[in-house]
Amino acid sequence: MKALLVLEDGFALEGRSFTGEFESGGEVIFTTGMTGYQEVLTDPSYYGQMVCMTYPLVGNYGVCPKDMESARVHCSAFLVKECCKRPSNWQASMPLPRFLQKYGTPGMEGLDTRALTRHLRCNGAMRGMISTRTLDPEALRAKVLEQPTMKGRNLVPFVAARQPYVWRDNRPQEVTLGADGAYAWNGAGFPLLVYDFGIKWNILRCLCDAGFEPLCVPPAFSAQQAKACGARGVFLSNGPGDPASLKPEIALVRELVGMFPVTGICLGHQIIGHALGGSTDKLKFGHHGCNHPVKDLTTGRIEISSQNHGFHVVLDGVHDVEATHVNLNDNTLEGLRHKTLPVMSVQYHPEAAAGPHDGRYLFDRFRRLMGEAAA
Repeated sequence: MKALLVLEDGFALEGRSFTGEFESGGEVIFTTGMTGYQEVLTDPSYYGQMVCMTYPLVGNYGVCPKDMESARVHCSAFLVKECCKRPSNWQASMPLPRFLQKYGTPGMEGLDTRALTRHLRCNGAMRGMISTRTLDPEALRAKVLEQPTMKGRNLVPFVAARQPYVWRDNRPQEVTLGADGAYAWNGAGFPLLVYDFGIKWNILRCLCDAGFEPLCVPPAFSAQQAKACGARGVFLSNGPGDPASLKPEIALVRELVGMFPVTGICLGHQIIGHALGGSTDKLKFGHHGCNHPVKDLTTGRIEISSQNHGFHVVLDGVHDVEATHVNLNDNTLEGLRHKTLPVMSVQYHPEAAAGPHDGRYLFDRFRRLMGEAAA
C-alpha cells in the first residue's frame, strides 16, 4: 500500500505501509542504533515522535516480551528502509508488523531513510506526517502545519504513572499508600521514591540491582507526601516533551532537593537542571542512538552511551552546580552535580538494555550518594 511522508518544509518521500492504512503525525527524528528497535518503540520518551531508523534492515529478530521497556508502543510512527516480516529468533513472540498493529502504530518502509536522515541533520528535527490516505504533498503539508511543535509541549501526562506502584517479580504492581502518603517498605533495599514521568522498566531493574527498593509515584506526588512515605532518597525518571513546560514539577523538585538526596536520568536530569537555576535549549536534531561518546570529567574516562533527548541543560551563570559529564560530539552537558547538596544527574541512559553498558557504574554512584547523605 502506497504511503507518503511530508515534512513541514515541504520535503517529501514516498514509501509503502507494512501495517495497513494510516495517517499520523509528530516530530520526525532519527536514531542511529543498529539494534534495540523494540526498546525504542516502547520507550515513553519517544511519545509524540515519528522515529526513523538509520540502520536499513529492521525487524529481523522480531519482538520479545522480555525486551519491553513499558506496557505499550509510544512513538506515533515507525519509519524504516526495509521491514523484515519473518524474524529469525527463538525468543520472538511475533513479527514487528503485527506488534505495531497491536498498538495501532503506523509502520512505513521503502522510503529513502538516508535522504531523510541527511535532511534532518542539515535542517533540524521538524514536524511531519505520513499517510496512506492523503497522497498529495501540498495537502498533507497543510495538515503538518496544523500540528503543535515539540517546543513548549508537556507530554508527561500521556505516559506518567497514575497510581503508586512497586517493581516486583519483574513487573509493576500497584500498591496502596496512606492518605498522607505513608508506605510500609518491605526492607528489600534503600527506600527510594521514584517520580515516574514515563520511566523505562530497565531503570527500575538497575535500581533494584544497585540495592534500592523503588516506590514509583505520579508526578503530582507532593513534597509533604514524599516526606511522609518514609523514603530516604528521590529519583526522577526519563520522559517526553519540553522540560521547560513542567513548571509544577520544577517547583516540586526545588522543594525536594532541600529534603532528600536527589538523582535523575534524562528528563529527570533536565528538571533538576531547571530546579537548580539552569535552563534548557532544544538541540538541532537531538541525540538518539547508542553510539554517543561521553567523557566523565570526574575520572577522565570516556564511555560510549545510549541517548534519547531533544533538549539539553544549560548552566550559564549557575555557580553552585558543576558539570560531571560532557558529550564529545558537541560539548553539550551530559551530567551535573551540586557542589554542596547531595544532588547529581545524567542526561544519557546508563540502563540501556540493548547496550552499551559503559554507564552502568552510575547506579552504584547514585547509591553511594544516597548512602553518604543518609549517614
